[in-house]
Order: sequence, then C-alpha cells, then structure tokens
Amino acid sequence: MHKHRRLALATATIAALTGGLLTALPLTPAVAAPSRLAGDFNGDGYLDIALSAAGHQVGKAEQAGAVVVLYGSSSGVSAARRSVITQNSAGVPGTAEAGDLFGESLAAGDLDGDGYSDLVVGAPSETIGDRDAVGSATILWGGKSGLSGGALVPQPSTLDEWDNFATGIAVADFDGDGKNDLTLTGRTQTRVYKGPFTRTGTPVNNLRVGELGTTTNVFAGDLNGDHAAERIYPFLVDGDEGGDIRYFTWTGYKHVMKNLPNADGQYGSIADINGDGYGDVVLGDPTDPGASKKTGHKGGQISVWYGGPAGPDPAQTPTVIHQDTAGVPGAGEADDLFGSSISTGDINGDGYADVAVGAPGEDVGTVSAAGAVTVLFGSASGLTTKGVQSWTQDTKGVPGSSEAYDWFGESVRLIDIDKNGKADLVTGAAGENGYGAVTILRATASGLTTVSAKFIGARDVSVQGMGNFAWDIAQ
Repeated sequence: MHKHRRLALATATIAALTGGLLTALPLTPAVAAPSRLAGDFNGDGYLDIALSAAGHQVGKAEQAGAVVVLYGSSSGVSAARRSVITQNSAGVPGTAEAGDLFGESLAAGDLDGDGYSDLVVGAPSETIGDRDAVGSATILWGGKSGLSGGALVPQPSTLDEWDNFATGIAVADFDGDGKNDLTLTGRTQTRVYKGPFTRTGTPVNNLRVGELGTTTNVFAGDLNGDHAAERIYPFLVDGDEGGDIRYFTWTGYKHVMKNLPNADGQYGSIADINGDGYGDVVLGDPTDPGASKKTGHKGGQISVWYGGPAGPDPAQTPTVIHQDTAGVPGAGEADDLFGSSISTGDINGDGYADVAVGAPGEDVGTVSAAGAVTVLFGSASGLTTKGVQSWTQDTKGVPGSSEAYDWFGESVRLIDIDKNGKADLVTGAAGENGYGAVTILRATASGLTTVSAKFIGARDVSVQGMGNFAWDIAQ
C-alpha cells in the first residue's frame, strides 16, 4: 500500500535544520545475474529498503525531498551501505525545488524487464511552470550499482494546480502478460500505464480510470489466482466516510470494476493469509467513529476480506480485529490510528502471510502519540490473535525510547532483507527527534526478535532539514 498518509499528527511542529545535497553513493557491483526480485535494486539477491525523506533539504531548497535506499545483505542493512537520491542527483530528471516533496510516495518493481527492480518516486507537490502542486512521478532505474538515473512518467495534459498527481503509486502486472504496469492516483485523476517501459521512452499510452474520484492510495495483488493483479483504490465519499472500496480485475480482454460495498478502509495490503492460494485484502480503517462516520471502532481497526476464484465474496463476514479484540494488547482509544499503516509478509516461514499494523497515535503510558506496531499471524483459518506481538520503543530490546510524537508505526513494511525466508519488520517513526528514524526487527521461526535490532535516524543517513524520514516505505 502500499501508502501516502496525511494524518492529523503531522500538524505537530518539526524543527527545520539547514543541510546539503547527498547524491547516490557507489556500491560494489553485483557479480551474479540480476535476481528479478521486486525491491532488489542492485540485483544481488537481497531485498533493499527504499525510504521516503520528502522533507529533505537540498541546498537552500527546503522540503525538496529525497529517497534513501538501504541495501540488503546477509547481515541485514546499515546506514553506511546506502544511496540518497534527489532531483539534483546525476541522471535524475528535474530540479530539486522547495516544497516538491520528492519521495513522499514510493513503489518498487522491474519496469523495463532487465531483472533489476526499479523505483517509482512520487513528488505530489511538484510545481510545473506557474501551476502549483501539479505533481509528478519519476522512475529511478535499477542496475548493478543500485538505483541511478531516471525518467519522468508522462503526465496527463489535463492536470491542474493542486492535483497532487502521484500521491498513490502501485506497480504490478495488471493484465497477466508478464510485464509490470503502473498506476498513479491524484486529487482529480487516476491513470494506468501499461508496460513494458524503456529507458529511452516510457509509455505514452495510458488509461484514465474515470470511475474514481479523489484517490490518495492504491495497492495491488492477485485476488483470484489468475496471475493478474487487481488494483484496489480506497477513497472517501459523502455517505461512506469509512472508505469506499473499489477494485479493478482483468477478464482476459478488459478491466472490470467491482465493489466491496460492506468494506471500509483507507489503507491496505494483499497477501495469502489463509494459504488457499488466493490473495486476501487487509484493510485499515484508522479513524474513530463519529457523527459523520458510523462505522469502525474507537482507535481504529483492520478487516480481512478473503479472496477466491472470483475474488473476495462481498457477502462474506470478514475477520475484524482492533485493540479491544480478545488477545490483542492495549485498548482502543481515541486517535490511536490503529490501521493507518499495514504490511503483509510471512514472518515465521510457515507459509501463511502475517500482518503488521501501525498505530502511530498510540499513547505509551503518559507519552502522547509515541506509537506502536502490532503483529498478527496468518493460519489455515485466517488471521488470528494467537501469538500476537506488540512493539513500542519501550519494549525491551527495541532501540530508543518512547517519546511524545515519535509516531512509531507511521509506516510498516515486512520484507526479507537477509534472504533467510522470513520477513523482517521495518517500521518508520517519522517524528523521531523531529526528523524521523527507521527501526528494523529481525524475523525468526517464532516471530520477531530484538536480537540484532537496528535503529537508523535521519541524520545517520545525512537527511537534512525537516526530513520526515521513513514517512513511507516502498512496497
């Protein structure tokens, strides 16, 4: 999801510091054939972590933005083995300008078919000429030395000011032809770009998804087992403040829109939770019920809609979990924002996808909005609370400590960075020390562990200015 958020928490003041531009650092070339893994930018067989630093200051340009890539290895990741890429980096189109927010949205996948994963980077506040915040997307190309160079994704000619195009991004094969496609969302337009892409000219043919209104999020995955990923676009409308869930499925010759009329959520992820071979939809509905929103649970909730040969049955009773569910640590409290970030992956290697849920507004003791992450495990009967794990920065062995407005859990990503067959937890605390940080917990057969836990702050990777480091993590 993989995942743009504008939470109320973001109104807290973050100090701005001066800083400069750090371009991509050289990496040791890969010696093997490229791995073809989505998220492996240098083709060495280890997945890499791409992190937003949309508030990064480039020279005097405040909030111009950057992407920080931590490269995976058998020992995990480190601050030393990284690239920091801005619009002033060599080969990247455009110019770093104040307020562009380059890197605010991210998605990974091999777009040109060379075996190296590429990265699509959104700059939803990019100004074009005299039109403010039109928005743009850039593809950074993968290769033996990691990400370098890039190409602009063609923009619709009808974009207006404040369209915030490329707010949401998803990369997947939407029509089952073996080539990755791309979708971008914005305030007034959603587009689908059909692959393959080339470095000398990205596709100019694209489809406007006219059935949708303002969409700030999109995520994708195969729900019916046909090897063509469905695209899910949650969005808010009058009369359905919990989130209208619509998705597009491939029939073999065209895309058809379907609804989950009883589902609510603004964020989500797709994976096979119950091991039946079909992707399941995990939706996050983090906002509290109120006068205009009759659905949901105080503090937020998630729901799982199970896939099948025809996709999710809209008449099914989903699995719903919140912090007042038996076995789940904590309690549902106003503004916890449980479900505002979601990721799926097999943590313990048992063949069932597990779910990490961020609650960045969670108070830890008397500390406001310190944040927490809850991990729930998949099983043959679906998502369960058996063995549930809860993590904060006050958990023994987790680096750091819970501080007001750290927003630990603002972003979450389950990703196997050390190639041991188990998905590690990467979680962002966008307010850590005013600039942001990322924490990595390693996975074992019994779940996550604090052994070899790692903390990397914004200043550890030379992110300057406001930073907002790890506000988003590429899915």
